[in-house]
Amino acid sequence: MNIQQYIISNIPAFDVQTTCGELMDFFKENTFSHIAIIEKDRFLGVFSENDMDVVSADSTIEEHRYDLQAFFVRKETSWLDVLEVFARNEANLVPILDEVERVVGYYDLTDVVSEFIETPFFTDPGNILVVATGIKDYSFSEISQIVESNNARLIGGFITDMQNDVVQVTIKISTSNFDKVLQTFRRYNYQIIFGNSDDQFLEDLKNRSDYLDRYLNV
Repeated sequence: MNIQQYIISNIPAFDVQTTCGELMDFFKENTFSHIAIIEKDRFLGVFSENDMDVVSADSTIEEHRYDLQAFFVRKETSWLDVLEVFARNEANLVPILDEVERVVGYYDLTDVVSEFIETPFFTDPGNILVVATGIKDYSFSEISQIVESNNARLIGGFITDMQNDVVQVTIKISTSNFDKVLQTFRRYNYQIIFGNSDDQFLEDLKNRSDYLDRYLNV
C-alpha cells in the first residue's frame, strides 16, 4: 500500500522562537492534535494542542521546548507503522522527516485510515472471526494452518487486543467450511470471541470497535 500520495505539504512547521499565541491561533483554526516545531530548519519536536491550556500567549515555544514530544515518520515508513505512531501518540497529524531531519510534510490520520479501510480485508467478501488465546501460545502460523486445513482461505488478520497475558486476533476467512473452522479453533483451545457470517461486523469494526476508535476518535 502506497500512502505517500497522502503527504500534505501545505501545513506549516513553527520555529522554536514563535510565540505560543501564534500556535494558539493555529489550533483554533484547525482540528489537528499536534504540530511540528523546528530549530534552524531542523525538526525539534511536536507541540500538543492539549498543552495550550498551560502556556501564556506571549511566551515563546523555546520556553516550553522540554515539553515537546519527539514522534515522527519517514517517507519510507510503512502504512502500518504510520498507524502505530498515530495510535501510540493519540495524534491525528504526524510530521514526515527527510534524511537530514527537515519536515517535508505531514500525514493526516483520516487519509491513512481511509486507505486502510479500502484494503481487501474490508472489501473482499468473507466471514469475520475473533479468537483469543494465551500470549505464550499465540502463533499466527497455527491460526493460518487451522483455517487452511479446513479448505478455507485466510483473507487477512491482525491483533486487536493484548492484555492480561491474552492476545485477541481478528481474522477474515472465506465463507466455505466456516463451521468446521470454528470447531477446529475450539478443539485447539481458542476462545471464540466473535464469529459472524454477515457484513454487520465490518460496520462495527469500522465505526465502533476499540481498535479503530484509537485511530478515528483521537
